[in-house]
Amino acid sequence: MRLKTSLLKEPKHKELVSCVGWTTADELYSCSDDHQILKWNLLTSETTRVVKLPDDTYPIDLHWLPRSVGGKKQSQAESFVLTSSDGKFHLISKVGRVEKSVEAHSGAVLAGRWNSEGTALATVGEDGQVKIWSKSGMLRSTLAQQGTPVYSVAWGPDSEKVLYTSGKQLIIKPLQPNVKVLQWKAHDGLILKTDWNSVNELILSAGEDCKYKWSYALEKPNTGSIFNIAWSVDGTQLAGACGNGHVIFAHVVEQRWEWKNFEITLIKRRTMQVHNVINDAVDLLEFRDRVIKASLNYGHLVVSTSLQCYIFSTNNWNTPLIFDLKEGTVTLILQAERHFLLVDGGGLYLYSYEGRLISSPKFPGMRTDILNAQTVSLSNDTLAVKDKADEKVIYIFDAISGKTLGDGKSLTHKTEIVEIALDQKGLTNERKIAFIDKNRDLYITSVKRFGKEQKIIKIGTMVQTLAWNDTSNLLCGIQDTRFTVWYYPNTVYVDKDLLTKTLYEKDASDFSKNPQIVHFVGNQITIRRADGSLIHVNISPYPVILHEYVSSSKWEDAVRLCRFVKDQTMWACLAAMAVANKDMATAEIAYASIGEIDKVQYINSIKDLPSKESRMAHMLLFSGNTQEAETLLLQTGLIYQAIQVNINLYNWDRALELAVKHKTHVDTVLAYRQKFLEDFGKKETNKRFLQYAEGLEVDWNKIKAKIEMEIAKERERAAASATEAEPVFLPFFWWIGSSEHSGC
Repeated sequence: MRLKTSLLKEPKHKELVSCVGWTTADELYSCSDDHQILKWNLLTSETTRVVKLPDDTYPIDLHWLPRSVGGKKQSQAESFVLTSSDGKFHLISKVGRVEKSVEAHSGAVLAGRWNSEGTALATVGEDGQVKIWSKSGMLRSTLAQQGTPVYSVAWGPDSEKVLYTSGKQLIIKPLQPNVKVLQWKAHDGLILKTDWNSVNELILSAGEDCKYKWSYALEKPNTGSIFNIAWSVDGTQLAGACGNGHVIFAHVVEQRWEWKNFEITLIKRRTMQVHNVINDAVDLLEFRDRVIKASLNYGHLVVSTSLQCYIFSTNNWNTPLIFDLKEGTVTLILQAERHFLLVDGGGLYLYSYEGRLISSPKFPGMRTDILNAQTVSLSNDTLAVKDKADEKVIYIFDAISGKTLGDGKSLTHKTEIVEIALDQKGLTNERKIAFIDKNRDLYITSVKRFGKEQKIIKIGTMVQTLAWNDTSNLLCGIQDTRFTVWYYPNTVYVDKDLLTKTLYEKDASDFSKNPQIVHFVGNQITIRRADGSLIHVNISPYPVILHEYVSSSKWEDAVRLCRFVKDQTMWACLAAMAVANKDMATAEIAYASIGEIDKVQYINSIKDLPSKESRMAHMLLFSGNTQEAETLLLQTGLIYQAIQVNINLYNWDRALELAVKHKTHVDTVLAYRQKFLEDFGKKETNKRFLQYAEGLEVDWNKIKAKIEMEIAKERERAAASATEAEPVFLPFFWWIGSSEHSGC
């Protein structure tokens, strides 16, 4: 990726250009010491004078009022603030009319910036003051007073904090009083410029020490010093204010997209080159307008230009499907296997690969200008969006209808969330979302939410970045100095003890600081280092194959694969998968192969239970879902069994509560409780148990008879309802130590 620059033969301004600002993706305003404000139209290559300022007004900084003001969307910016060397700032309309001039600072006003809502203006000056103004130019507060000039200012993404320079220091000061101020040394020389990205929340600074990180491209045009730069709203073009009166323009070229055997390069503004690395075939894709965004995944290339959207199939590059865009500035494209998402200044739009609009989800306070691939995630049936107003909240939508999933409640975490990602395969009711919070802990939970709180389980710490596999529900991430792949993250819901046995890990020190996972396709992970270079990491192909076998219920093939690979990680994954799918026969084999004999014995004991309901309840118990197991038993009328489950788990209060409520087996609970205390040499202190034990004499013969009667009743009930075929459970202990299968 690099910038291709362009300059006119002769400058349009007669003096140095101090500042530039874009109104749309193709229109720019420039201000100069020649007191002129010029308008540049990049489509027609025309330059016109907007207004000539008074001779004593020397402009320093320019910032357009955001296009979304008070929740109302405008097609383009209508007014801007201009700061000048005489201590004033000026509110000027698009046609050049000065609406208001305000005496703001002693000495030059060095910078002025609107917040993202356009409701407040921050100015800084040579007098060292940082001031906040209303939209109409009324002073609200003097936020700070420094002893040295403040050269640059920027609003935080939430408009609740202001970033400004102070010598070699950068300072972040909240608008609220009595809130801690953050200050640090950022450069070895005077800091002249700073900015705060509202999308990725990164801070950029520039100073007289001339320090920078990572150069993508280097151009040395004959322009003199460049006093100011500005990106177009679509992020594809750059303009610079030059010391010799020129305005330099640059656009991004040589962007690359990769997927499987295809490599696509943007070689010109309106031209892409497709390279098939298998047969070395090359195709050129020509577009009517400038390419703004593109995405290549799931066998489709989706390209947005300034006016249209193009959908190409990797099987046929000659006949794209084309439709017009409601608003040209597409800021994000996300793809799933069945559809894709477009994000622009107007909203979220889900389209099929046939170009049909599927849905347009909305939520309160939605700001599409700050959404990115870390805060939005898409699967075949679900869309997840992190809320910016409350960063602990994730909105979950049904992709087809655009309505919120489940009972309409959002997913809420205990701390702020940084990055989210939905898994891509499997059934809708099993859809999972993984997210990283502010503490860099990695969590996983279900997106289906009906009334009760879903389990949010931590599966990783110090995680910097994550990605789901495109064809199977494998999850990868970078944990501290380790690259980790969770071969079956759902293990935490089945057998948490197995999770560490289902991981693949390798050293991640080669990835440098702050790497980002770009995508996880097949068994290859692509990682972008901080310097922009790409690293490809390959993992074993067998876990993906195992997922495919299990999703197709090919359990014999899955067992055969694990025997062939002879890897404990694969056996651990298969064990968890089998339990999750209630295939206890396969689970026995897998657990036996990793030496989990106690679990093999428990699984084997399940088959002796008299009813299908009991077996299902004990499968839930095996997975740690105690509440679900109890609910299942109670709903099917197996009251004693529900009581006994709580006794076995030493949930004495709950066991007694159930016995009293259903007026059965109170003596059974008291008897087991008494025996438990006697075994540990303790006396009863629980008032509730003392109350019900008063005057009661434990008769174990009676209790055993009652238990046998309950078991007999359950057997009779099971026999009476055995009209449907039930799963067959066969003991598989013979696999262990079998000479024929000793390699298991």
